Amino acid sequence: MTRHLLEVADLTTEEVRRVLQLGWQPVESLGRPLAGRGAALIFEKASTRTRHSAELAVVQLGGHPIYTRGDEIGMDERESVEDVVRILQGYHALIAARVFSHDVLLRMVDVATVPIVNLLSDRAHPLQAIADAMTMEEALGPLEGRSVAWVGDYNNVARSLGEVCALLGAEVRFACPFGYHADDEELERLALLGAASVSQTHRPPDAVSGADAVHADTWVSMGQEDDAAARKQAFEGFTVDRDLMALAAPGALFMHCLPAHRGLEVTEDVIDGPHSVVIRQGHLRLPAARGALAFLLE
Repeated sequence: MTRHLLEVADLTTEEVRRVLQLGWQPVESLGRPLAGRGAALIFEKASTRTRHSAELAVVQLGGHPIYTRGDEIGMDERESVEDVVRILQGYHALIAARVFSHDVLLRMVDVATVPIVNLLSDRAHPLQAIADAMTMEEALGPLEGRSVAWVGDYNNVARSLGEVCALLGAEVRFACPFGYHADDEELERLALLGAASVSQTHRPPDAVSGADAVHADTWVSMGQEDDAAARKQAFEGFTVDRDLMALAAPGALFMHCLPAHRGLEVTEDVIDGPHSVVIRQGHLRLPAARGALAFLLE
């Protein structure tokens, strides 16, 4: 059966652990499952970490990545999403896409005979979450029983982070402004994935107090620029600064998927300070992608 990775919750706890294990394995131990094969990488949205990590992961698995911008393909303009997939799967062993709408990925899966991998959508960012789990476990040990705080918008990154933390048995805490928070159904869904606990507050200190890791993200993502002024107003008081980090557990990590806006969602002394592991977090995007692709190709 062809496996796809659109969300972390597509995996079981055991499968997440397998992906992490494969990510940590030396490249040479993985064999070359993509030897002589191609991987189509479609990017509707610009990227630094995702593009570089995905391309190199394919190369390290023996394959040939072909990067294509969304406007070069023109999905649903030049030709349908379905026709694009039907053609590309005749050339490639897998298709990975960074898209604006998650529905595009669902349509890809409907006609795909090769793995479809979500490189980011408006709903989820699974490879980022896998890298986040690798970063936290490298520094803290197993996530089971650890507390992970998110400060900001309940967006695609928060959703995927919540899924991986829940599957690994962590305590998940969200601090989100009114109107930018998770609904009760989402919180219940995460709890059912196996989280030690799931909570949400509109007060960042409540979520961060005693947390082992504190995550933040940009307040204005690509495609939300028209809403920037309203978002900045709504997120007032949600900046992760030195005083907020002081409430976290001793040795707590500060994490951010980047790019960051110093002085908005995080202050310079935090993101560039001793709590920050954001560069290591970014570097681990490569083994995270490699582990996920190796898993799908097993």
